[in-house]
Amino acid sequence: MAAADLLFKPASDLAGLLKARKLSPVELTRALLDRIESVNPAVNAFLTVTRERALAEARVAEQEIVRGKYRGPLHGIPYAPKDLLATRGVRTTNGSRLTADWIPDYESAVTARLNQAGAIMAGKLNLLEFAIGSGQRGLQGPARNPWDHSYSPSGSSSGSGAAIAAGMVPLTVGTDSGGSIRGPAKSCGVVGLKPTYERVSRQGVTSLSWTLDHVGPMARTVADCAAMLQVMTVGGPDYSKALTGKVKGLRMGVPAEYFFDKVHPETETALRRAIELLKGLGVVLVDVKFKNAALCSAASSVILSAESATYHLERLRKSPELFDPLVRERLEAGTFHSAIDYIKALRVRTVLMEEARRIFQTCDVLMLPAGNAAPKLEEETVETDVPRDPPAAPRPDVFNMANVTGIPAIVLPCGFTAGPPVLPLGIQFCARHFDEATLFRIGHAYQMATDWHRRTP
Repeated sequence: MAAADLLFKPASDLAGLLKARKLSPVELTRALLDRIESVNPAVNAFLTVTRERALAEARVAEQEIVRGKYRGPLHGIPYAPKDLLATRGVRTTNGSRLTADWIPDYESAVTARLNQAGAIMAGKLNLLEFAIGSGQRGLQGPARNPWDHSYSPSGSSSGSGAAIAAGMVPLTVGTDSGGSIRGPAKSCGVVGLKPTYERVSRQGVTSLSWTLDHVGPMARTVADCAAMLQVMTVGGPDYSKALTGKVKGLRMGVPAEYFFDKVHPETETALRRAIELLKGLGVVLVDVKFKNAALCSAASSVILSAESATYHLERLRKSPELFDPLVRERLEAGTFHSAIDYIKALRVRTVLMEEARRIFQTCDVLMLPAGNAAPKLEEETVETDVPRDPPAAPRPDVFNMANVTGIPAIVLPCGFTAGPPVLPLGIQFCARHFDEATLFRIGHAYQMATDWHRRTP
């Protein structure tokens, strides 16, 4: 099979070829590594490439599959984690000069599970510094959107979204404290899942905000994200059973206000089109209202700011000059929050969690926008996991609600702008705590009925 034919295939397609021995893990890995070498200078998605290690692991996978020791649907599939996840013996920079030379002597829980499943790590991915930075003065500069290099892939899991869209790897891992998986998924035209809080272990992941942080999969399809989550968790349900394509009778809540305020006309058109398609598949629409939705950003801002400042306090004292100036400014600002501020924000979170529980008494899944198309790269400072203080006329916050309440959320492509440039648009679904299966159910059905996820830059 020609190398070019492998680059944009979903992992599920590649897995079938590998299991049937119609494709060698070495052939696949070499093709993707060559692709990284070719396009990464322009896209800058990878901070580190582990070529020799990946090829060695591919040879082992090939031998195992030939002997009939097939480990499952990720066996022999290359992947790459965001460079916040510790990897034993491989540089883990956090996108910062402060940890540019850190080589962990331990493995994060997530990468350990992926490796055990036979997935092959191709390298480590670019990000905004400590998931809080501007993206402009990162360790090796910003990642760029494969659809147009003058545009941002969004952050902070910028490399995780860009690497999939550019055909460098079919699977990546990101982190999300306020939209950092879902924003890049939307901007790059791929799928990104923020699981339920504590569904996936954060052991070995550099913290931004320990009560808002989530680790999740990113891929070209919903089915691939389901396969990844199956491996990344312990004791979860069989997510493959949700991939039936059947959604008749599923109740989908659509907010009547707030979240759709100030959505770009092109974005709203794509979302309304998606709603009509889902109605045609048998989804039942339910009008919902999320009371106090505007408080999500305010609560998230205080919680994240205070927790991130606490985590980095020693670094701020010892080496403040090594931070990106914007990162330093944000972290130092977080030190001014009082215990009273923090406790009040936690109390607001409790109210918001109760509101989410109330909404899911009336619907099975909540549909939200995923924001507008990607911004220009120089606007990266507004595409970050750090909620900004609300301006006089705030932009509705489409991501932080799921982080503050801890509910799972998934973003997948639902259209494109007219251009130029032509850029992806995304749709977001949220569900009850620990009900990722419903997200996979509706997302997979939508992808079976559309071809947005098959388009490539």
